[in-house]
Amino acid sequence: MASGDRQRTWFPEMVEVLRADWRPEMSWAEIIALRDQLDDMLKGIRKLRNLQPVTTSTLCPCCNEPMVQGARGVSVRATILALNRFGIVPANEVKFLEKTWNKHRRETGINLNGKPPHNRAVHATAKGGA
Repeated sequence: MASGDRQRTWFPEMVEVLRADWRPEMSWAEIIALRDQLDDMLKGIRKLRNLQPVTTSTLCPCCNEPMVQGARGVSVRATILALNRFGIVPANEVKFLEKTWNKHRRETGINLNGKPPHNRAVHATAKGGA
């Protein structure tokens, strides 16, 4: 295992997919689908290489049960910022994308990954709570 791989988010094979699949005319649904694909790749890489993230234990704010927080996944914003980081899209276009993403999130109420917000009532019900 290379030094730092436990905290790493962008592996070379993920950058290749981002570079190959990115198109300037992508809709938010397509960008979110690309984010999903990259996040799944990251999880697969971590599992395949047995990369256990550095973890901290805390209690879930919804159900107060222990939960482990490890290395983060790939958010839509991380996907957008990676476009410039890896030289796929110029900085001014990334800045515009980031602004429009924030506006889209505010208008739709979706989370950082492009999904509906976490519903605490559903979470508590799933855990056998109220």
